[in-house]
Amino acid sequence: MKAIAITPGTPGAEIITHQEPSLSSPHDVKVKILQVGVCGTDREQIEGGRADAPEGSSKLIIGHEMFGKVVETGDQVTTVRPGDYGVFSVRRGCDKCVPCQNNRSDMCFTGDYVERGIKGIHGFDTEHIVDHEQYLVKVPESVRSVGVLAEPMSVAEKAIDEAIKIQTGRLPELEEGEWLPGKRVLVAGVGAIGLLACLALRLRGAEVWGLDIVDEDTKRPQLLKQIGGNYIDGRTVETMDLDDTFGEMDFIFEAAGVAQLGFQLIDALGMNGVYVMTGIPAGDRPSCFMGAELMRQIVLKNQIILGSVNASPRHFALGIQDLEKAKNKYGDWIDQLLTTRLSYQEFEKAIHQRSVDDIKTVIEWDEI
Repeated sequence: MKAIAITPGTPGAEIITHQEPSLSSPHDVKVKILQVGVCGTDREQIEGGRADAPEGSSKLIIGHEMFGKVVETGDQVTTVRPGDYGVFSVRRGCDKCVPCQNNRSDMCFTGDYVERGIKGIHGFDTEHIVDHEQYLVKVPESVRSVGVLAEPMSVAEKAIDEAIKIQTGRLPELEEGEWLPGKRVLVAGVGAIGLLACLALRLRGAEVWGLDIVDEDTKRPQLLKQIGGNYIDGRTVETMDLDDTFGEMDFIFEAAGVAQLGFQLIDALGMNGVYVMTGIPAGDRPSCFMGAELMRQIVLKNQIILGSVNASPRHFALGIQDLEKAKNKYGDWIDQLLTTRLSYQEFEKAIHQRSVDDIKTVIEWDEI
């Protein structure tokens, strides 16, 4: 079968021939890949950035945002059957620490996990995948057109879920689900993950401001406004003046991956606020910020600064539920996030597809 692969540490990618996998356990599920999303991680890998091939291989099949159809199951699989749609989560645990032993490899203590298409195990940019049932989340027919968004949606869901749990746990007289409605939330970076975070936040009743550096009449700010969000052009206001201009925020969701901006945004966080960083900056460029002032603010205002990476199968399931809710509430709004669809034979064009209106490029392996 065909696959898109890289040689880690070397720029470039190629289509290779790879052996088609088969079931090896009664708990295995074989999935025909339909679509794979392209993100910054894929582009970084193809430029020679962070990636690790499986042991004994010089190549790594890339791709970690997948959507497919079940074609075969082991005789002990109970949650799906052939013909069902689904997505596999990305990380596989170390089996040594308590989180990994409880299917929460996103919280691995040892760092000895592997990640599909990123670290130590082949990814999803190929024709068929076999994996264990515990990593598969079923996707309803009603959202099959946007099932490929489940992975980036899971990243947003985990970050928001953790913020809610922390705030519910430390603020008095709050039940889970009561904290977010009416809260002021700033989402920094309205790319794919940022817009999906805005969607999840709006579905939970938050007031949302999206921050980016594109013109307000372009696609991403307009999509944000269509779901009741507000847009801030970061070129028109200094980051350290955001709170003076728009008011302090109860929650900041960082999805830009720019270190200088990430630290400066703390200034806009309000009393008892929570800030979640999800972006991973490239390079080692130093950042300068008012450290003493920000530290005083964090302490005196009881603020939480949190990092969040990857997601559990539960967060995938939450994301799929929100994709369903979005379909019901906003119609085809969510479909508009899939801005480019290209055949796997055009993968080079897909990888380099970048424009101000590009949100999510998808590589198609078969028809949905």
